[in-house]
Amino acid sequence: MPGAASAAPAAPAAAGPASCAPLWSPSTAYSAGGAVSHHGRNWTAKWWTRNENPGATAVWADAGACTGGVSDFAISEAEFDEIFPDRDPFYTYQGLIDALHAYPRFANTGTEQTRSREAAAFLTHADFESVGLQYVKEINEANYWIKCDYSQPFGCPAGQSAYYGRGPIMFSWNFNYKAAGDALGLDLLNDPWLVERDPSVAWQTALWYWNTQNGPGTMTSHDAMVGGAGFGETIRSLNGSLECDGGNPESVRARVAKYEHITDVIGVAPGSGLTC
Repeated sequence: MPGAASAAPAAPAAAGPASCAPLWSPSTAYSAGGAVSHHGRNWTAKWWTRNENPGATAVWADAGACTGGVSDFAISEAEFDEIFPDRDPFYTYQGLIDALHAYPRFANTGTEQTRSREAAAFLTHADFESVGLQYVKEINEANYWIKCDYSQPFGCPAGQSAYYGRGPIMFSWNFNYKAAGDALGLDLLNDPWLVERDPSVAWQTALWYWNTQNGPGTMTSHDAMVGGAGFGETIRSLNGSLECDGGNPESVRARVAKYEHITDVIGVAPGSGLTC
């Protein structure tokens, strides 16, 4: 009928992740335009390259998440299961793999031995802070209100008791939710519960701290592991004098023992600089 309004065309369905390209190999030479998958994402070479990890160097352009590939993370799913036999189902291996895009240099820098040690060190502290990944959030609810620092200009819009510890390193405090959310492109200040709803986000918050925060130490945990300072400096970056320099030697020994166990599971020597 002339003049009648016509129905708007249906919007095209959103495309899902592409299929994974062949797995990247350090021994293979790739020309410009070469496509590979690595850590659950596709990458495209900008120019000729060989033995340069996708995500760790500028030669590779991130082409987005992919499906159907094989994980080439330093720790396999079977090893992850062995390390965390009693973990809460929330903590999935795929959630960890999905989180790696946030910090592509994590466990992806340096030699194979260095990459494996960094992954082991990170999972050691995740094990220690969440008791073998058995807890998704802080147990002591009486302390929830403490984790709101009202001196911050942004305050605590989700409520004074909303910023309790969550995830593999019991990520807490409103200023950390704000900073990590800004870095990750997530509104964690207004929706801190996302960390306990989405396994990938939980792992991303832990990776944010690991890769960007010195804490009470002098370097990030990532820099400690790739720069050769060793596992002990990662303890300092997390807890400083509470454990290091005689603060709690039993806790340091327990962390080192767990780290040595995980490195044994994945078949890499723990290296030097184990204590602080």
